[in-house]
Amino acid sequence: MSKAISILSAGMDSAVATALLASEYEIHALTFDYGQRSASMEIEHARKLAKHLGIEHTTIELPWLGRLGGSALTAGGEIPSPADLDDREECLETARRVWVPGRNIVFTAIGVSFAEALDADAVIVGWDLEEAETFPDNSAEFLDAFNRLLGIGTLRGVEVRAPLIGMTKREIVEVGSALGLPFELTYSCYSGGEVHCGVCESCMRRRRAFKLAGVEDPTGYLE
Repeated sequence: MSKAISILSAGMDSAVATALLASEYEIHALTFDYGQRSASMEIEHARKLAKHLGIEHTTIELPWLGRLGGSALTAGGEIPSPADLDDREECLETARRVWVPGRNIVFTAIGVSFAEALDADAVIVGWDLEEAETFPDNSAEFLDAFNRLLGIGTLRGVEVRAPLIGMTKREIVEVGSALGLPFELTYSCYSGGEVHCGVCESCMRRRRAFKLAGVEDPTGYLE
């Protein structure tokens, strides 16, 4: 079986992407601690997901990344909560406030380094259509550009695979449900508490996705 590296934050997207390709690859998952509020919860849930999927897991610390840019995810202050998930301008402002400079570029590049070192063919990411609306490093254009770069800059021709790139959060929940993924092992909250806050944008999109998909949401929320 071919090998792959998964960038596993423990959110729904990366978890479903990893589960979806688990039958194709021997997977080694990477989770990053860059000083985000939710680091300990992400790592805990990623370890549980890795155990459930029967894959290897490594945590990588990147303290310098969290010190860049003043993101609300790392620098303190109030976590933004948009009033309307369908208001693109409002969600763009939220995205700017939680943006960590170059995060997906850094994570994916490290994944590529692991892939080349471990003779893996692919790096699995959870980029999706819904988040691409406000986060350009989740888009199909970004994926295509990154893979063109890797075609030049790697000896093995490592490929970034984003199986959810054309899906909304609702569709991701539907796919994960069909796979039998235990969503209670996933974690999405920006605030980093043991219980999802329910009001940050990530929690709001999670809640809406389950509702639209008609799938029971196992998540507990504070609000």
